[in-house]
Amino acid sequence: MSASIDSLTVDVHIGRLRKSIKKVTDDKVIKTVRSFGYSLIDKS
Repeated sequence: MSASIDSLTVDVHIGRLRKSIKKVTDDKVIKTVRSFGYSLIDKS
C-alpha cells in the first residue's frame, strides 16, 4: 500500500511542476518514461 501512495505523491508533484512550468513556457520540459518514471528534456 505504501508504494502506491508514494507513486501517487510523485504523480501529484510532477503534475504541479508541469503546471508551474507551463506558466513560463509552452515547451515540454518533463517527459513521462513508461515503466521508468520521468525525464527532463534539455532544449539547448
